[in-house]
Amino acid sequence: MGAQTLEIPTELAPHAANPDRTQLLLEGPVLRTLLRLAAPTVALMTFQAVVNAAEGYFVGFLGSDALAGISLSFPLVMLMTTLSAGAYGGGVAAAVARALGAGRREEAARLAGTALAVAALLGVGFTAGMLAFGREIYAALGATGPALAAAVRYSDVLFLGAVPFWVFQAASSCLRGSGNTAYPAVVGAAGGVVTLAVSPLLIFGAGPLPGLGLAGAAWAMAGYNLASAVLLVRALRAPGSPFRSAFAALRPDRRRTAAILSVAVPSALNTVQSNLTFLALTALVAPFGTAAIAGYGMGGRLEYLLIPVVFGVGSALVPLVGANSGAGNHARVRQATRAGLLLGAGAGAAVGLAAAAFPDGWMGLFTAEPGVLTTGRSYLRTVGPAYIGFGGGLALFFAAQGTGRVLQPLAAGFTRLTVAAAGGHLAVRVFGRGLDPLFVVMAAGLVVYGLVMVVVARRELGLSSLSEPGDGNRTASGPTGPPAAGPDR
Repeated sequence: MGAQTLEIPTELAPHAANPDRTQLLLEGPVLRTLLRLAAPTVALMTFQAVVNAAEGYFVGFLGSDALAGISLSFPLVMLMTTLSAGAYGGGVAAAVARALGAGRREEAARLAGTALAVAALLGVGFTAGMLAFGREIYAALGATGPALAAAVRYSDVLFLGAVPFWVFQAASSCLRGSGNTAYPAVVGAAGGVVTLAVSPLLIFGAGPLPGLGLAGAAWAMAGYNLASAVLLVRALRAPGSPFRSAFAALRPDRRRTAAILSVAVPSALNTVQSNLTFLALTALVAPFGTAAIAGYGMGGRLEYLLIPVVFGVGSALVPLVGANSGAGNHARVRQATRAGLLLGAGAGAAVGLAAAAFPDGWMGLFTAEPGVLTTGRSYLRTVGPAYIGFGGGLALFFAAQGTGRVLQPLAAGFTRLTVAAAGGHLAVRVFGRGLDPLFVVMAAGLVVYGLVMVVVARRELGLSSLSEPGDGNRTASGPTGPPAAGPDR
């Protein structure tokens, strides 16, 4: 389950003594390695979408109030997921990868210990916050009566499992940082299968086992989080794992916490600004009526489908870039970034162009109302092709996580919000041109975001030769020269 060490004489280059997977990050064919690391996570994200849909299917038998309850909690669950896996997890994976790439196994282990301790504290914070203020939050979202009671009942149980959820995401990120993306994906997939089997038993009961109703669905997910945390923490302690000594340092070390949070906090802000963009654009669509809001909302959900796909690429790009950044292999960092950009932009183009060509294939999943379909078609045909900019820009942000320099990419992320919100305001409120020009402005925002991220990657991430051919592992300080100072040092 853990990475195996190589028995190599110590007089060899420092990075040669790293575990097998780290050596693959440093020496394996870039595109093939990226695809190999990304495939398990992409498959897992796809399967988890099926599990989430199945949960909604089971809960649907309990009635509309129960379904409303899990729907109200969904944004908060997604917030915790994106923060723990994408933002915090990206900071953990990047710091660990840079340490391993530089040959500092003990530092990687201590980073893992800090990561697990901080994750547990963050989980406690989520549990306390939701138990104390969950009802108020759902009421502020408009829930009342039985729907509010259902949301609180489901949420109270689910967020009791916040600590193991954060811990298993931190452990998964440590493994990904070492180049092991397969085991977290296997654990996640196996847990999903068990959850699919257990969830209906807990919801409806069987034989002498009484049904727990909506709380049963939450207990199934909480159990999944706990089991996943146990299995992934065991993997960190497996023989040959670079993290075995992490459990002697299970405390928040200030320097190492700063190394993780210096990437995690800006990444979290990037997630927040993405959601703010969607809210701002929804507000611009709102004056055109309920059908327009529904059409844009259902069409815009496709963007949320693209994010997990690009996250699969990013989960591989972070350790690949991080390890080579730590080792000082700057040419290889450029190669990995180009490959990530290609895959991210390619995913965006594939999803967006397919939606633009066959908009009813997506919109038909949600509605048959003519007004909603008309708006959704217009959005997908105009904005869909621009997803190439979103996919490429998001992939470059993951590359930035790997290097540990994310402030400039974070600033670049606000270009989309600025272009789409300001331009959309002019199109709708000043010139009164209707929805079609607004969708053109949305598409422009995505394209500009992608282009600005390319500029940032070339200038701010030390990738000024982004468009040049790779030249192996050669750097100014030699193939095994010291890495540039980073937040994990």
